[in-house]
Amino acid sequence: MRATRGDSLVSSNTVLKLRSTDAESTKKIGYRLGRLLKKGDVVGLYGELGTGKTTMAKGIARAVGLESRDIISASFTIIAEYDTEPPFIHVDLYRIERIDDLDEIGLWEYFKKNRGIMVIEWAERADGELPDSVIKVNLLSVDETTRDIIIEGIDEKDRDYLQIG
Repeated sequence: MRATRGDSLVSSNTVLKLRSTDAESTKKIGYRLGRLLKKGDVVGLYGELGTGKTTMAKGIARAVGLESRDIISASFTIIAEYDTEPPFIHVDLYRIERIDDLDEIGLWEYFKKNRGIMVIEWAERADGELPDSVIKVNLLSVDETTRDIIIEGIDEKDRDYLQIG
């Protein structure tokens, strides 16, 4: 596959590195990632404030049939579950300060149920507590609109599909 204007791919043995030059490209990458996900998958979104975690979550959500406008930063609700097939669970850990807080919000119950696709913003707040099978997506700001997106935990065969082209 070829990369289109604004998106490029560099692949190595352990990680997939993508570059997004705008929010729409980040959503496209999220959409393609979302198309690969199945019931029980957990995606951890890592990155500083403003790097595009919610934008990525919107792209993933679109792959299960949700509109971008339906996905907002869940900072105040922390966990939002959407009635899709499979269910889409959007978690925002921005306000979580201690690992013990994860018990209080019931995050472990979602892991036990394992019945949907879960996307966790601010996943670094639960580092070491997430399932071993978590798909890690690091969003790094290059400049005002450009992001390096590093994805770990996908199958080798799925790497080509994530190219925008």
